[in-house]
Amino acid sequence: MRNIKEMSIVITGGGSGIGEETARHFAEQGAHVTICGRRENKIREVAQSIGTNCAWVCADVTNHNDRQRVIDTAVSHGGGIDALVSNAGNMLRRPIGEWTEESLLDIFNTNVIAGMLLSQQALSHLVERKGSIIFIGSIYTVRAYPGAAPYAATKGALEALVKVLATEVGPRGVRVGAIRPGAVLTEINQRAGDFTDDEAAARLQSMANQHALGRTGTTREIAEGIEFLTRAEWVTGEVLAIDGGLGLGVSF
Repeated sequence: MRNIKEMSIVITGGGSGIGEETARHFAEQGAHVTICGRRENKIREVAQSIGTNCAWVCADVTNHNDRQRVIDTAVSHGGGIDALVSNAGNMLRRPIGEWTEESLLDIFNTNVIAGMLLSQQALSHLVERKGSIIFIGSIYTVRAYPGAAPYAATKGALEALVKVLATEVGPRGVRVGAIRPGAVLTEINQRAGDFTDDEAAARLQSMANQHALGRTGTTREIAEGIEFLTRAEWVTGEVLAIDGGLGLGVSF
């Protein structure tokens, strides 16, 4: 497996949750990490707390010029790009009667199209390093939660994209994969206005008995799965479930 040390890793949505923990995890092992996010104070604070191995860009991944600034920063900071972790995303929980064209286009643009276009813009650098692209899927693609169809549809699109894109860029030495997390506490629901911090924590804890291992997960455990896909040189086109058995559909 490839060595993490001296790798150049781009992580979108690096200001909190899975993105922040993944940045810390890679930087601790000597990687040159570039994180981005829309909240300047937050993304700067996270990067400064990680240290000199972490560069930061205040950027909206739905904007072409912002995406290019992220790529340029990563190339300058790390000498190239070994891995793109397309983690930035948002949540939309609405029953069918409350869908609007604007809200659906927005969630697909943020969760799917932005990551596809960032992959396109980063591809030449990834080819040069024989790197990898890693998307973040969701347990919502295998467990049906009423009211979450818009979000689930975006994650289903990403998981389908993994297989097709892997066949397309594989001959050029680039691997593609995704992580499908179980229940892990992040800010995504709070940012969408679906829950308060306390409500989100209580909801997550109530799901513990739906996991075969009897507990919810941590952002570090998701980061370790991302590390595996980054390092594993003969793995591509796979969606790796890091979910404590939530996808098995059990309940104790």
